[in-house]
Amino acid sequence: MDRMTCGLIELKAAGTSAADMSFTGYGAVFNNVDGGGDLIEPGAFAAFLSDLKSGKQDWPAMLSQHGGYGMTAEDMTPIGVWTDFSEDGHGLKVSGQLADTPRGREMYALMKMSPRPAINGLSIGYIAKESTPRTAPDEPRRRLKRIDLIEVSMVTRPMNGKARVTNVKSGNEMSERDFERMLTRDAGFSRSEALLIISEGFKSYVAKRDAGAGELQDILAALRQRDTIFA
Repeated sequence: MDRMTCGLIELKAAGTSAADMSFTGYGAVFNNVDGGGDLIEPGAFAAFLSDLKSGKQDWPAMLSQHGGYGMTAEDMTPIGVWTDFSEDGHGLKVSGQLADTPRGREMYALMKMSPRPAINGLSIGYIAKESTPRTAPDEPRRRLKRIDLIEVSMVTRPMNGKARVTNVKSGNEMSERDFERMLTRDAGFSRSEALLIISEGFKSYVAKRDAGAGELQDILAALRQRDTIFA
């Protein structure tokens, strides 16, 4: 089994529950020679992804540091699950959710550290089903044309330096569904009122929140005074 490392692009915690720890990143970047001299061509994962969606392939495991290369049983225990794989023009995009376990929470904490993440690399363990070797000294060692994934790991030192974290979302960031629940449960709005506020005012709320202008309760109070929107 071969391995190739890339980097994380987004980390998200929806709410404050550890069970919501999710992130996205690139497990592989196309047309970029990695530290091992390999280059993955666009479309290399297409056949595998098709088989994955049809149930012909097993979902790759989410490990830490490639499971320590199988040194102990704990090393080989997954730290979460992958929820989506897709190819785009940049590479293999992956989405995953860390487990609400000591190792999953530890990984999340390391990914969230400031002023920089302690770990942000992604690395794929794979079988090269089709490849071509170099024919000249200045060419990549191999051009990988078809790949089957075995596992995708969080790693400390990614081999592919081009794929790095670009966005980390804060743990208290609110989705529209969370906002609706807050309006109905905590602020006393009816569901129809909450949906109207979301459709008319959620973007304004997000802008005010990101700008740090005022408390949410002040915004809600202002919305309450706009009786005409509920007519």
